[in-house]
Amino acid sequence: MNTFKIGSLDIAVSGSSADEVCYMLYPFDKLDDLIDGAAKKYGITIVMITGMDWDDDLTPWPASGQPPGCPKFKGLAPQFFNLLTGTVMPNVEKKLNLAKDVKRTLTGVSLSGLFTLWQWLNYDVFDNIICLSGSFWYNGFAVWVKSRQIPKKSGRAYFLLGNLEAKTNVIAFQPVQNDTEEIVTRLKSAGIDCRFDLVPGNHYQNAEPRLSQALDWM
Repeated sequence: MNTFKIGSLDIAVSGSSADEVCYMLYPFDKLDDLIDGAAKKYGITIVMITGMDWDDDLTPWPASGQPPGCPKFKGLAPQFFNLLTGTVMPNVEKKLNLAKDVKRTLTGVSLSGLFTLWQWLNYDVFDNIICLSGSFWYNGFAVWVKSRQIPKKSGRAYFLLGNLEAKTNVIAFQPVQNDTEEIVTRLKSAGIDCRFDLVPGNHYQNAEPRLSQALDWM
């Protein structure tokens, strides 16, 4: 595994494919075995990115903090997207000698899952997306997806949620399963090739089998 920094972000790379790369925006930086194993199993290059401001860099617009009492979300996703695509990815892909027509997948979990879908519906940088426990409860997000014109996509979108995630005392989080199901239905109706799996467990649980399940389908 190769590790380096770009600004305040920590980058960890595994695999040697020049044709397929999976970028992962993860809240943890101790997943060496997971990404090494996945890169080898699927024959892809995996680029793990950590160190972003989780609550602010990955949210699409300002909103009240959740759970109640937490600082407000600043909604800096547009700025982070520019950093990711304008600085991080060109540096990584040049360093790794990736092909100019490399197929890119973006994987996110929780708030980075929210970011992953948000950017895919706005831009065409990534071919495919994987959203694990995406924070689609975020204020106004499900309405935004369901009310907008869904762009045509030739790639695929995978969604996964734990069956206990909606069974929480935090009122704002409770709609997450319904919101995810409605978003997937909206995407399918627009012709997007996507899948939604409801699996046992809660938020952040069973990271390795969940990622494997997503990559198996992708």
